[in-house]
Amino acid sequence: MSPDPPHPREDRMIDTPEYAFDDVHRARQVVHDQPWALLVSTTSRGPVASHVPVLLEGDPADEDPFTLVTHLGRPDDRLHELADGDDVLLVVEGPYGYVSPSWYGFTPAVPTWNYVAVHLWARVELLDATTTLGVLSDTVDRFEDAVPAPVRMDDVADYAHRIARGTCGLRLHVQRWQGKAKLSQDKPDAVRERVVAALRTDPVYARPALADAVQAELDHDRAARPDRTPEETR
Repeated sequence: MSPDPPHPREDRMIDTPEYAFDDVHRARQVVHDQPWALLVSTTSRGPVASHVPVLLEGDPADEDPFTLVTHLGRPDDRLHELADGDDVLLVVEGPYGYVSPSWYGFTPAVPTWNYVAVHLWARVELLDATTTLGVLSDTVDRFEDAVPAPVRMDDVADYAHRIARGTCGLRLHVQRWQGKAKLSQDKPDAVRERVVAALRTDPVYARPALADAVQAELDHDRAARPDRTPEETR
């Protein structure tokens, strides 16, 4: 699966094609790694947004279908005016952070932000109570797996069944998506290396996950041009 090219009048991300990526596995990995997203729907009163946990269905290495599950607390489902077949926008942010021009080692320069983000336009499937309970259980397991003494839904079954009635489960069928990864690609390799180092160590703006993303993009770019001389990277 690859993203459909946006129609000129369709909503889309900022028009920076040099930072776009069209690898569906990369998009799926971003969703898997950053499972806290912004869900936006268009209602009779205008746009409504909620922050929701999302779980990618299947493995990030899969391609199709590109589906996710999430849930809303009631009455947020009514505020979103959701029905089967409605279209929503899901915004997933990967690592992001401030980049100081003081890291570049040259002037003039201005600050910027590096980031990874995926926008997904999806069709809604409302889930029944049993499936919603399964989504809640899977969500708990996803995050409790990292805890030394994890709590499972079955451990609090009576309570879990009571609060589950106050939620609405959703399956989101992705129709198209756009991904952007702005990771200092416009800078020489030596400057990108300094950005990576600062993102690992700066006392105020360190972002280790973003440093990893910038490094991975740099490594990818270098592999794509193995004949380039060291002088050309500076």
